[in-house]
Amino acid sequence: MSTVFEDIAGLDRLIHEPARLAILSILATLATDDRADFVYLRKHIGLTEGNLSGHITKLEEGGLVRTQKQFVNKRPNTQIRLTEEGHKAITRYWKQLEHILQGFKAVAPHGAAADRP
Repeated sequence: MSTVFEDIAGLDRLIHEPARLAILSILATLATDDRADFVYLRKHIGLTEGNLSGHITKLEEGGLVRTQKQFVNKRPNTQIRLTEEGHKAITRYWKQLEHILQGFKAVAPHGAAADRP
């Protein structure tokens, strides 16, 4: 049986980085086929274009997202879509976090906060 710390250490580091976790979480929770455009992600995550682009590249290299560049009304548009592997990975990640939370609840003594000065 693993310890809570081992469970935390076992989290996927590609996903665990906050910006990448935000990207994958947004894509996984959208009602429209797990994809969004670059501008939508930038607006909702609050990263610069370069920073967001770098994180999307890492996720794409990891096989978790796929990008599609196109023109809409003569303007460039980049769509980012969660791959099947990306969907599995973010779902697995959320389950790991829930497992970790339950592990902490199991080891935390009841009323421990009251014991602190």
